[in-house]
Amino acid sequence: MLGMQSEVMVTKRKWYSLYDKVYAEGNLARAWEKVRSHRGAGGVDRQTIASFEREKEEHLRELHRLLREKRYQPLSLRRVYIPKGNGEKRPLGIPTIRDRVVQQALLNILEPIFEPTFHEHSYGFRPNRSTHTALEHVVKSMQEGKEWVLEIDIRKYFDTVNHELLLDAVNEEVSDGSVLRLLRMFLEAGVMEEGVGWTATEEGTPQGGVISPLLANIYLNRFDWEMAKRGHDTVRYADDAVVLCGSREEAERALADVRTMLEGKLRLTLHPDKTRILYHAKESFDFLGFGVNRRSLRPRQKTLLRFRAAIRLATRRQQGRNVADVIRRLNPLMRGFGIYYRRTNSKRLFEQLDQWIRMRLRCFIERKRAVHYQNYRIPTARLTALGLCSLGALLTTPLLLPVTGQPYRKAVYGKSVRTV
Repeated sequence: MLGMQSEVMVTKRKWYSLYDKVYAEGNLARAWEKVRSHRGAGGVDRQTIASFEREKEEHLRELHRLLREKRYQPLSLRRVYIPKGNGEKRPLGIPTIRDRVVQQALLNILEPIFEPTFHEHSYGFRPNRSTHTALEHVVKSMQEGKEWVLEIDIRKYFDTVNHELLLDAVNEEVSDGSVLRLLRMFLEAGVMEEGVGWTATEEGTPQGGVISPLLANIYLNRFDWEMAKRGHDTVRYADDAVVLCGSREEAERALADVRTMLEGKLRLTLHPDKTRILYHAKESFDFLGFGVNRRSLRPRQKTLLRFRAAIRLATRRQQGRNVADVIRRLNPLMRGFGIYYRRTNSKRLFEQLDQWIRMRLRCFIERKRAVHYQNYRIPTARLTALGLCSLGALLTTPLLLPVTGQPYRKAVYGKSVRTV
């Protein structure tokens, strides 16, 4: 680890002139194509992807001119809330389409600069890395005898990032004042709820922004390297992290180092209840949507409950849809869940869920409550012919995590760290 760190330090260079590359017409065009491919909702101006596309040439020329003349000013973020598994709500900040294009243009330039500086144990929102590669690391460390786990939970991480410390971290690699000014404008754009009630954003990098995942990694990169320097086996995906330790004493030292770095130097707050030390031979823990224990990985209980609730909603008997429409709603739910969890010890679970989902669909078709003998009145082959997918068919293997990297960003199943 220290060799890698010293290598980064030796080959390090500082970037002084980048702003003209941000507003270059070709870069803005590439940024627009990326934003268009991600689709997503509009911001406070309610402009949609479709309406922007109709006059994209004019919009891109205008963005190029405003950025070149340093007259560009981002609009406020549109605040929306999505439910979390614990009954709370997660705030998202949705930029306008034009601001999303500029953020993507900035990301196109900054990501290749910062990517080589990130520690290898940082897995979130990076090329050729995924939640599955992070979990593979965790499983491998446990199999090597690291039986003590320090769970790290940062309270409201994306909402509490210190702007000055973040810009200082960016400035370690980039000295272009115009780029830093543009970043500061995005950070301080403020948010609006229901089109009114503007609120300043004095800290944080709101989830929903295109550039927020990169900024989140830049902010915690110092933490990653410092933990490695002190000999800790840390696995981090965005703001979710665990430290794998060989003894209780090592875990206690790791916790003290985590407090020093996160609370002392980075001015973040650890959740007092969710940050804990456990012995995984006797206890399981949740990481990236999985329940992890000594023998297996499984979807965590809260995730299963949410998945079942979504299936119940899609297959309720009293709705004005035909069976084809219901199957079209079911299949994306099943594929999303199945693809994310197929590399776990879940073969039996998937078979049980398949049986339950087919029972729900049969009840919808006959508009009747479930009765055991009715489950076989409509053969499984008929449901398959109607287009219903199968969780069991998505299983590539029942073995534990034969994981390969994914080519680009993937969010955790059921979470909102993805950009919009």
